[in-house]
Amino acid sequence: MLLIFHSAVHRAMPRGRPKIKTATVTLRVDPAVKAAAELAAQHDRRSLTNLVEVLLINHCRSLNLYPITPQSKETP
Repeated sequence: MLLIFHSAVHRAMPRGRPKIKTATVTLRVDPAVKAAAELAAQHDRRSLTNLVEVLLINHCRSLNLYPITPQSKETP
């Protein structure tokens, strides 16, 4: 699976969403993992990109690494 997050600044949507900067992340996984992730994303009514982002955020939060604070930036 190859995920690409493009760096961009999005303009405010009609619903009043704030501008969001995004970064690019590329990774490769086994095709079976990609297929399972696509099914999980579909089940949750999310895009695959959003599913991966939510999973990463939840894991980083469980390790007290997100959101980034001055203390966690210094921690290896």
